[in-house]
Amino acid sequence: MNDAARPLDAEGMKWGLLMEGAELHQRLAEAQLEKLRAHTADLDTVVRDTIRRAMTEELRELALAARQAVEALDAVKRAANWRALGWQCASAVLCTAIPLGLVRLALPSAAEVAALRAQRDALAQNVARLEQRGGRIAWRRCGADGRLCVRVDRKAPAYGEDSDYYVVKGY
Repeated sequence: MNDAARPLDAEGMKWGLLMEGAELHQRLAEAQLEKLRAHTADLDTVVRDTIRRAMTEELRELALAARQAVEALDAVKRAANWRALGWQCASAVLCTAIPLGLVRLALPSAAEVAALRAQRDALAQNVARLEQRGGRIAWRRCGADGRLCVRVDRKAPAYGEDSDYYVVKGY
């Protein structure tokens, strides 16, 4: 029995040592896992900080680019506004100058108007003189021969030595 107990003890010892080694390895593995977890947590913090810094820098660059784009668009807007103002002024000048030029060409100048007024006054004086001298006489061609005749006032007396002059109607 003793022989049988001995191999069992040696075998138990073997198993005990194996178990002890396995527990030691397990504790070491757990310690390493704990260190790995701590390292992973630290690594997570480092990665987050790195990502945060990179994102912050990219967002700053994006904000700068957006600001530059806004400034460029404002400059384009100002230039377009000035250009539109120029076109509107040119259009207004043309819309005013063309009719004024046409009016200037179509209407007489002040000197021409003065000359026409003077001519009108002279013609009016001539017409008045002609009316006084028989300009309102109603002349006609009468008879088959087309003789010149006038309308006379039959109520007016006859004049001349032979009473052969009559007053023309309207005088």
